[in-house]
Amino acid sequence: MQKFTVHKGLVAPMDRENVDTDAIIPKQFLKSIKKTGFGVNLFDEWRYLDRGEPGQDPESRKPNPDFVLNQPRYAGASILVARRNFGCGSSREHAPWALDQYGFRAILAPSFADIFFNNCFKNGLLPIVLPEATIDMLFNEIAAFPGYELTIDLDRQVIVRPQGEAIGFDVIAFRKYCLLNGFDDIGLTLRHADKIRAYEAERIATKPWLAHTLVQR
Repeated sequence: MQKFTVHKGLVAPMDRENVDTDAIIPKQFLKSIKKTGFGVNLFDEWRYLDRGEPGQDPESRKPNPDFVLNQPRYAGASILVARRNFGCGSSREHAPWALDQYGFRAILAPSFADIFFNNCFKNGLLPIVLPEATIDMLFNEIAAFPGYELTIDLDRQVIVRPQGEAIGFDVIAFRKYCLLNGFDDIGLTLRHADKIRAYEAERIATKPWLAHTLVQR
């Protein structure tokens, strides 16, 4: 999993409440057994005028010129500012996969659906909860200043606005540790790889019949 330390990026606004995971990545794209390739179908039903299907060439499709991420001023955005209850709906982990693979590193909103919020941390995406008044201010600044960028410093737990003002945010210490070090659940386990190998070696030495059983399977 990619580490998150300090990130500076262009900000895009998603001015809708209750954006659910089916909007983030529609159900027809969940057929894939791979964990990659979902970025091209992020917000598919809003982003394109035609219905998308897995395996389509995005160059052959009709983009919706009115959708925010299709506007040239937001090309390459890596920070998303959203409204309340972002990521509601089904628990599909494909939603943070699609956001991450599109290029987003952080999402700022007044509130998130619980399962989506947890899944973001497990996939290297930083969801930040901010007061609605702060989110409103950011929406206004994004609209007023093309090329609006923010800097997010996870270690200091601050978001730095272009004029230098810092906005503090909260994050659970364990989640912060995992993001700073790029540890997903597997990465956390592999910190103890030497102990795991030593345990397996001792287990086979004391119970050699297990080796035969494992080979037979």
